[in-house]
Amino acid sequence: MDRLDRMSLFVRIVERRSFSDAATDLGVGRSTATEAIKVLERSLGVRLLERTTRHVTPTLDGQEYYQRCLSIQANVEEAQGLFRNLSPAGLLRIDAHGYLTRTFLLPHLPEFLERYPELNLHFGQTDRFVDLVREGVDCVIRAGELNDSSMIMRHLGDIEEVTIASADYIRKYGRPETPDDLDGHQMVGFVSSRTGEAMPLEFQIEGKVRYVNLPSRVTANNSNTVAELARLGFGIMQAPRYHFAAELARGTLNELLPDYPPVPIPLAAVYPQNRQITRRLRVFLDWVTEIFTSANLQGR
Repeated sequence: MDRLDRMSLFVRIVERRSFSDAATDLGVGRSTATEAIKVLERSLGVRLLERTTRHVTPTLDGQEYYQRCLSIQANVEEAQGLFRNLSPAGLLRIDAHGYLTRTFLLPHLPEFLERYPELNLHFGQTDRFVDLVREGVDCVIRAGELNDSSMIMRHLGDIEEVTIASADYIRKYGRPETPDDLDGHQMVGFVSSRTGEAMPLEFQIEGKVRYVNLPSRVTANNSNTVAELARLGFGIMQAPRYHFAAELARGTLNELLPDYPPVPIPLAAVYPQNRQITRRLRVFLDWVTEIFTSANLQGR
């Protein structure tokens, strides 16, 4: 293992907080990884990592060295691309909502992979907050306001949301005409992975936003489960219109309070700020930007 390999291993250990996980990611043995870091520390004359039975964390010297390694890695990759005209290569780890991935990305994926034959993609699909650095994810595509100064966000568009309920629910509870008519109604509670609480409904009224919390007999932290609960008549929910356009057209689900729509949700590609962007991530970002620029995020 040469010096650049040891630097790459060190970066991966810092990000994964684990010798074993980093070794697995890079396809080397745990003992090889341990010995490589010992060699690296001896060559530098400093201790880079603090090891406990549960976690591995960088020392102050290790944190500074980690930042330098990130810069060196990015420069090496950029230089190889410029002077050897290499196609982006390697594994790119992306996390995005499953329905969004299937609706907007997968139909265009064959063309993308044909354009970049040495690139491989892994799609993770979850509603929860993803720690990109700790989990080794290159980029997430997320809807909603994301306030994290350690991340760079590329805006991809705005998603129109709609308030919906099943026909059975409306027969049982009635159809509200204004947000003031929501007393006595129920919502399907979508529990935020950040706050651990059900997110309120929101309505635009004369240029202002009103938040409404309704009782929830059933809550869930997965958007697909929340959607199914709404279909079964457990309450009102708000969700992207494109996701339910077909069901709204069929009348399986019904739009409520169309004159008081939720605020459109910004969609963004998010990636770590503390590193230079790789060529494989750059081409992916350009691709998804192109897709969502022409996509119908309104679902009409």
